[in-house]
Amino acid sequence: MATGKTDPDRRERILAAVLDLIAEDGVAGVSHRKAAARAGVPLGSMTYHFASMDELLREAFTRFSSTIVAVFEERLGAATTADEARAAVVGLVHHLSSGNQRDLILTQELYTLAARRPAYRELTRAWMARSRTILERHFDPDTSRQLDALIEGLSLHRALDTEPHERAVTVEAVERITAGGASGPREGAGQAGPPRS
Repeated sequence: MATGKTDPDRRERILAAVLDLIAEDGVAGVSHRKAAARAGVPLGSMTYHFASMDELLREAFTRFSSTIVAVFEERLGAATTADEARAAVVGLVHHLSSGNQRDLILTQELYTLAARRPAYRELTRAWMARSRTILERHFDPDTSRQLDALIEGLSLHRALDTEPHERAVTVEAVERITAGGASGPREGAGQAGPPRS
């Protein structure tokens, strides 16, 4: 097993292992010992890289939220018209709800933690701000906020319902929310920046 400076990916492996554990057993099921075993690193590496379990969880969830923002960017980044942006939102809902259960579970675990602890609420707030920044390239701020909530809600409902609704229902919902709220690509809109503080 590589150690020290010869193991530059150790920190990332630990974060990935923690996310896997959360997806399997929930936040309550994570421990330094389990994470070290899953990542294939010495137990001492845990406290070397992360001062506390809280820091470890925050960094793991930050890493996870960035992967979801990247999906937003991928889906909406190529849209050049309001209609293309609407279609991208519909595609995003169906992509998120049809994917693996891991991301769904991780999202809900983070929301549950954020409902109880302010530090994690700030993390989810920053995640939502980044998602809205991407949506605001195509829609006004109020519409973007509503769309962000729609994406989260419909994705969850489609993923958990025993008979998920058809694409036409998503299309209609997006059209209702965006009627009159599309602004087209905003001049100078660039890539989503880091989470807002």
